[in-house]
Amino acid sequence: MKNDLEEKWNSVQKMVFKRFGEKLDEQTILFIIGLQELGKGEADYKKEEKLDIIHIGVCTALIPFGYYQSIGKDDDGWPHFKNIKKLPNEIQGEAQESLLKQAIIKHFNF
Repeated sequence: MKNDLEEKWNSVQKMVFKRFGEKLDEQTILFIIGLQELGKGEADYKKEEKLDIIHIGVCTALIPFGYYQSIGKDDDGWPHFKNIKKLPNEIQGEAQESLLKQAIIKHFNF
């Protein structure tokens, strides 16, 4: 399982490298997913907005795992999500990183 995850994660990293010309970490890829979901394109976002965009990416990526549900967009076009189930308390550190990698892999259909 771990080798399969690493293999698929390497495929995601190769894909984003081809697109952006550099190796990107999970947070940056989640930011990109959030930007896609937001649909506003590149801009000079404030630090708080960047964190919100990463949150959008996390929620979007975790929808197929049953953790979030999209509930629409606000008047400014920002997507909002409903937390369906809590992440187990034991999902921290490496386990959390693994879950996010799995979610990103699934998001990009690898």
